[in-house]
Amino acid sequence: MTDFVLDYERPARIGFGEAIFCASKTPGQIDAIVAEAEGRSGLLLTRLDSKVFAELRTARLLDYDPLSRTAFLGPVAQPAAQKTTIAIVTAGTSDLAVAREAARTLTFNAANFTMIADVGVAGLWRLLSRLEELKRMPVIIAVAGMDAALPTVLGGLVAGSIIAVPTSVGYGVAQGGHAALNAILSSCAPGILTVNIDNGYGAACAALRVTRVAN
Repeated sequence: MTDFVLDYERPARIGFGEAIFCASKTPGQIDAIVAEAEGRSGLLLTRLDSKVFAELRTARLLDYDPLSRTAFLGPVAQPAAQKTTIAIVTAGTSDLAVAREAARTLTFNAANFTMIADVGVAGLWRLLSRLEELKRMPVIIAVAGMDAALPTVLGGLVAGSIIAVPTSVGYGVAQGGHAALNAILSSCAPGILTVNIDNGYGAACAALRVTRVAN
């Protein structure tokens, strides 16, 4: 008897694949999960530290990305030939690990997306230079730390749904992303949604729900 139960029916039920949160799991537990899923189901592994990955007996089965700390088991479906509906926008290069987690989640679930990096409000011209492109996006995942002003600025400029991801990037009073989260929750731009600190995976799943129900 195992101490885990994989959700093989998740794609049919809610539209995106099974994912395993690897933080706090031992290499042995992760190996057992991967071995159980091999040949039966694709699997997304999140928060898989590179040191833990190096200890896995099943590592050869996985497509691993150290920046996002994610891995894929099984072939990843190609996205449908349709226009891009999701943008992932980062305030700075320091936010890329979280943005990459969102991107890998969308890739695993065969979703079209575009990445627009390093357009934070400290250099507002960078964001404005991509504004016409962003206005065409029905869903935008906005990834920002420090004061997390990016989602609010976007909220006043574009009509699409904005899913904010506060990151733990920042000095001192940024408090590991709590200042960014509070800034988003206090935003004066109406209709902005937010996920938890550094939760690129959750933001991508929210974007999948929005786009797939709308379609």
